[in-house]
Amino acid sequence: MSPKLDLHHIQAFAFDLDGTLVDSIKDLAISANAMREALGMEHLPLETLKSFVGDGMGRLVHRALTNDHEALAEGHLWQQGFALFAKHYYEHIADYSSPYAGVVDGVTLLRSQNLPVVVVTNKAERFAVKLLADLGLLDEFSLVIGGDTLSEKKPSALPLQHVAEVLNVDANKIAMIGDSHNDILSARAAGAMAIGVDYGYEDMNLLAQDPQTRADVVIHSIVQLYDAVRQDDPQR
Repeated sequence: MSPKLDLHHIQAFAFDLDGTLVDSIKDLAISANAMREALGMEHLPLETLKSFVGDGMGRLVHRALTNDHEALAEGHLWQQGFALFAKHYYEHIADYSSPYAGVVDGVTLLRSQNLPVVVVTNKAERFAVKLLADLGLLDEFSLVIGGDTLSEKKPSALPLQHVAEVLNVDANKIAMIGDSHNDILSARAAGAMAIGVDYGYEDMNLLAQDPQTRADVVIHSIVQLYDAVRQDDPQR
């Protein structure tokens, strides 16, 4: 059983994007298969491509080209593949993508409590901004940190350290909410709270088997964050 959600000390919320705020896997998979098709390759199953998401678009392209989680495609092939993927995905970024249930209400409610909400994703910044804009979510967030915004991305502590600096909040008063090992590891490295979601692309039960990737608490809906804030401080 996940521990009780205690947010009395939290002053800002950082959200992962794919698999946490937005279910984007179908558009990512379609673009990956469009890339493969353009290169004369057969399509890969959705579940296979789903397992390749989480470490940024560059790694996704390597994995989609090689059909292997660890292998790297040859340099010229990767460059060609990345250009094909990026063009298709940018043009079709929100064809099938949509916010998960509870996301819009949850984020709006947190903002109503004057709590900063930001996005920290490994997706390239221009794609993250476009996806949020196309879904009408961009104005809800005071900051969007993409995988190429800084010199390091999750699981590095740097993105959350940068958020702490920009918001003038101690890192240990930030909650990082995500669906993957990278989100939890980044939170651990920065000294932030790690909150997992049980509906994303990685299995929180499997991640919990390793203390390093075990979330401090797992939630079913973003709205639970607001409920915990209100419970902790009704006058906030």
